[in-house]
Amino acid sequence: MSPSPAPSPGAPDAEYAEHSEHAAELARTRAFFATRAAGWDARFPGDGPRYAAAIAELGLHPGDSVLDAGCGTGRALPLLRAAVGPDGRVFGADITPEMLHEADARHPGTASLLLADCARLPLPDATLDAVFAAGLISHLPGPARALRELARATRPGGALALFHPVGRAALAARHGRELTPDDLRAEPNLRPLLAANGWRLDSYSDTDDQYLARATRVDP
Repeated sequence: MSPSPAPSPGAPDAEYAEHSEHAAELARTRAFFATRAAGWDARFPGDGPRYAAAIAELGLHPGDSVLDAGCGTGRALPLLRAAVGPDGRVFGADITPEMLHEADARHPGTASLLLADCARLPLPDATLDAVFAAGLISHLPGPARALRELARATRPGGALALFHPVGRAALAARHGRELTPDDLRAEPNLRPLLAANGWRLDSYSDTDDQYLARATRVDP
C-alpha cells in the first residue's frame, strides 16, 4: 500500500513535515530491505524455535484472524497458519515488495499478503484476534501511530506480541553499539507507549535468547 497522500495545501506546516518525514523513513526502510530480501532468512537459520515459542504466547485458536505485521520473508506465516487452522485467516503486511515476493515464493497460499504501511492497514476495525510483530517496532517511523492502527484493527481483548529472536543487549552488541535509556523497547518506555495507544502490557521478557512483550487490546 502506498504511503498516505500529502496533506492539503492549507494543512499546518507541522502536519506536512510529519507526513514528509514518515514517508522518507518508509522509503529508507524499503531501500534497506529490498536489497537484502533474497538472502534474509539465510542470515538467521536457527531462529525457528524462538518464533514458534513466541507465537505460542499469543494463545491463538482455530478460526482466529491474525496479522504478521512487518512479515518480511514470511518466516512466521506457516506457524501462524498452523495455529489458526484452515478456517482461520492469516494476513502478512510489509512495505517492501521484494520481501513480500520472497514470502509468496516460500509460503504460497499460506496468507493474504498486503503491501501496506503498518500505520495504514487496509483492514476493517476489530478484524484481528491477534498481531505478531517480529523486529517491527524499531523500524517504525511513527511507533505511536502504528500501535494505534494495530489497535484499531484488533478486537478488544485481542493480543499483540512484539518479538525479536535475540534480546536488546545481544542485538546492540551484534551492531556494535550500546543500549541507551531512550531505547523504545525498554520496559519503562514501552509500557506507557502501549498504554497511550490502546494496549496493556501483560508480560515482558528481554534475555539474550529472546525479546518478547505481550500486550492486550483494551476497550476503547
